[in-house]
Amino acid sequence: MPDIRPDLHNCTLCAERFAATATAHQPNPVVWFQPGARLLIASQAPGLRVHEANTPFWDASGVRLRDWLGLDEDAFYDRGRVAIIPMAFCFPGYDANGSDLPPPPICAKTWRASALACVPDIRLTILIGGHAMRYHLADFTTVTDAVARWRDHPPGVFALPHPSWRNTGWLKKNSWFEEDVLPRLRAVVRDVMHD
Repeated sequence: MPDIRPDLHNCTLCAERFAATATAHQPNPVVWFQPGARLLIASQAPGLRVHEANTPFWDASGVRLRDWLGLDEDAFYDRGRVAIIPMAFCFPGYDANGSDLPPPPICAKTWRASALACVPDIRLTILIGGHAMRYHLADFTTVTDAVARWRDHPPGVFALPHPSWRNTGWLKKNSWFEEDVLPRLRAVVRDVMHD
């Protein structure tokens, strides 16, 4: 399998799209995967802080996600064990109201299959948010349903809500997530990371 990372890192497919957003930013693909990884974080798209830092989940969402997974920063950012492949590799920008724009579909159509093919040793896939769930789960209906049916997914697949602070209300409303899902998730992550 050819190494697509240099071409992906230099991708400018969405330059005009991003220039037309409220943030008027340039493409900056955040590429964080390499062959040999065994845990896949299938996320949505980088946020502004990640865009600026060039490091995935380099924000409060990342702190919460690492807690959910039971991983410290060193383990989480070890590309030899963890691949982070979002539905869009660049920050999509904000709309006129300051809300996050969705991942541009052209990114997944262009890069996703090739990126996933670069990490053939994945043993655990963590789906974060509706865009990733819709891509990976044939029977996806809603985020809450996908997360609640964690026992029904194929072996080695967990669906998680986005770890954003915006989902704090969802977490309070759905206490079963922290009580039932997180302990099992952490146990599986521990097995995969230390195997």
